[in-house]
Amino acid sequence: MTSFDTWPFPVATAADVATLEAAADVVHTPCGDGRMTWHTWGDGPAVVLLHGGAGSWTHWVRTIGPLVAAGRRVLAADMPGFGDSAEPPDGHDADVLPRWIAEGLARLAPREPFDLVGFSFGGLVSGLLAAGGTCPVRRLVLVGAPALSAETMPPLPLRVWERLPPGERRDAVHRHNLGVLMLSRPDAIDDLAVSLHAANIVRDRMRRRRLMRTDLLLRTLPHIGCTVQGIWGEEDALYRGRLDVVRHALAQAPRAGAPVFIEGAGHWVQYERPEAFNQALARALDAPA
Repeated sequence: MTSFDTWPFPVATAADVATLEAAADVVHTPCGDGRMTWHTWGDGPAVVLLHGGAGSWTHWVRTIGPLVAAGRRVLAADMPGFGDSAEPPDGHDADVLPRWIAEGLARLAPREPFDLVGFSFGGLVSGLLAAGGTCPVRRLVLVGAPALSAETMPPLPLRVWERLPPGERRDAVHRHNLGVLMLSRPDAIDDLAVSLHAANIVRDRMRRRRLMRTDLLLRTLPHIGCTVQGIWGEEDALYRGRLDVVRHALAQAPRAGAPVFIEGAGHWVQYERPEAFNQALARALDAPA
């Protein structure tokens, strides 16, 4: 078992990711006729990590080690329709996923209160899960979550990658798209970010995700009974120049804390500014439940 006291922070190479994955217990829970995949590490109070769209558990490679070192049991999902998990049999958007996640957690952490951290699309899913009342969510931390406004956002200039064969040309498109949506600084778009994104996006079978472009999370927040915290990058492409949307939305939760905005970070804030993010997350998870 890897010692997280000596783990290199941040994770910087594919070899670091492989070591992190090798230290995990990989477990499966039902998803229709297939199964949902979870990577788990550590012991202690549980924290559940839900990744973003076109992602998997690897959206959290720079978050997992510090959580385990802090004495947490980490359960990082591949949500249905992403990563190594089966497609959900009952739909292809955020509203069908809480059922399968809740069923998995009932098996992995029965009746155990847990903290829930959701990134991007996973933030929307985590809000629906917390509001549903089927799981003992102790704290909810939203990270770069969408669906906070009915205002239509201008389309982002993302490039099509599917027609290109694997290799340098496709990776160049991935690098461009990471700069448009995920990461704010060119130096953050490193080889590891490209390789993680490339491996995740080809396994994304829920690409439409229409509910992300609504105000569903805004309308859900008033119905969440647990403490709600939020962390965003100041340069998040979804909210650039309109961070007041985030402040207004988060305030709709009955037990909301003030959102934290991390300087020099875009949408994938936990990858781009891991030290600042992990400090903010630690504070959020230490807040009164």
